[in-house]
Amino acid sequence: MNQSRHAGVPDARRAGAAGAGLAASLYRPLTEADVRKVADAAFAVLEKSGVAVYSPTALAAFRAAGAEVSSSLSLGAEGRAGGVVRLPRALVEDAVASNPSSVTLYSRDGRSDAVLEANRVYYGTGGTAIYVLDPDTGERRRSTTADVVLNARLVDTLEHVHVFTINVFPNDITEKDEIDVNRFFHSLDNTTKHVMGGVYSMAGCRSVVEMAEMIAGGAEALRARPVVSFITLIISPFKVDRDYGEVTCYLAREGLPVVVPTEPMCGTTAPITLAGGVLVNTAETLAGIALVQCVRKGAPGICGSVGSVSDLRTMGNLSGPIERAMLNAAVAQMAQHFRLPLYSTAGTSDAKSVDVQAAYESAMSNLLVAMSGANYIHDAAGLLEFDLTVAYEKLVVDDEILGMCQRVLRGIEVNDETLATDLLIRKGPGQDFLAEEHTVTHMRGEFFLPRLASRDRRERMKPGTDALSRAKAFVRQVREQAPQSRLSKDVRAQILRTFPEIRSPGPHG
Repeated sequence: MNQSRHAGVPDARRAGAAGAGLAASLYRPLTEADVRKVADAAFAVLEKSGVAVYSPTALAAFRAAGAEVSSSLSLGAEGRAGGVVRLPRALVEDAVASNPSSVTLYSRDGRSDAVLEANRVYYGTGGTAIYVLDPDTGERRRSTTADVVLNARLVDTLEHVHVFTINVFPNDITEKDEIDVNRFFHSLDNTTKHVMGGVYSMAGCRSVVEMAEMIAGGAEALRARPVVSFITLIISPFKVDRDYGEVTCYLAREGLPVVVPTEPMCGTTAPITLAGGVLVNTAETLAGIALVQCVRKGAPGICGSVGSVSDLRTMGNLSGPIERAMLNAAVAQMAQHFRLPLYSTAGTSDAKSVDVQAAYESAMSNLLVAMSGANYIHDAAGLLEFDLTVAYEKLVVDDEILGMCQRVLRGIEVNDETLATDLLIRKGPGQDFLAEEHTVTHMRGEFFLPRLASRDRRERMKPGTDALSRAKAFVRQVREQAPQSRLSKDVRAQILRTFPEIRSPGPHG
């Protein structure tokens, strides 16, 4: 599974040759003293206050590992009894030490693998939005299975979106146990990139694992090269509910990559300060890593940061504030301190359309979080409106933003060849460099070349050549192409026989 507790920091330029996995430590909102202080505070909170746990399997795993489990917790919101679990510092430190420091999210063709370790950076979609902006009308509507398909097809073509985290909910599927297998099947059928997603039931999760084993070539092959991964949740503040807890334990036992993210909001489910938000996020996701390791030592747990700030006028969640990027960059520092792979968040916007606000909010947060060295930045493309809506054109625009982020992470390479000192001396004053071999050699690799942005003079621009129009045209081009399955004919037929609940996508998309 290519996991290690001792992965080194990769060389940024060597990794950049593949266009992904660049290393970054350019933005550090916390000092080293701050990092140690947050870490100590996280251990103290978990040991003295603890986590409310409503999953019987999780409670048993924590108890067996030596945690203090009380039996006095009243019924939770789901009407089930639970317990408060207090985690000794030594238990959490042992969990951090046994969790792999490197987890690879494998693509099926081997061209888009994401190696989550140290400060290597990859980008992907996310959000499980319940709406899309219709690509024909521009109006918001509820997302369907066909939108899962179109999003996967688009991501399959986008150079800088490395992982497909299933980003829309199929509202046309009403049976809870059928949601997961449909979302994952239609994703895997339409992209060869790694597919990550949340799950809605234990039965659905088991079905997805069985389906992924068919695709990978068996249970052992899937564990060796997991082409799917899963997202559960630690519910802020400090709660493991029954369903997420049971699914987390199941995936840990199965040895499959599981993200244990947390989503505290400064001002409501976390203290109002950014420092308090960083602490809650760190402590909660450490509790998730501890759960994974208490179930199975060495299981591939991925800590997660989806924190944000509250709109104190409405108590609602905000996705576009610059403080969200600062918070997630700080959590990236904490993950690097603990040497844990990280699922982070950026690229989101509170705009309702693909407008100026959507562009600057997405660009600022993607760049800041990428510069922090966050491993896998999900939600990085396509999301609007408090993470409720996906816009296809924004997927394409954000891909261009991510390409620019990648260029920043590459940095400026300084050596004898790039300095061109000898060339400058040979040419002398007053000479240009347009026809030089040095120019021809470096002109394509030195600069990011945009697909959408217009660099023509005003008088040479034609109608429909602005960036948004070009993004719309790209979406239209993908839609007009006949879908082609990314699964082998035999495996696809086997899956459809095994899971008759898989439905054909409807007319949308």
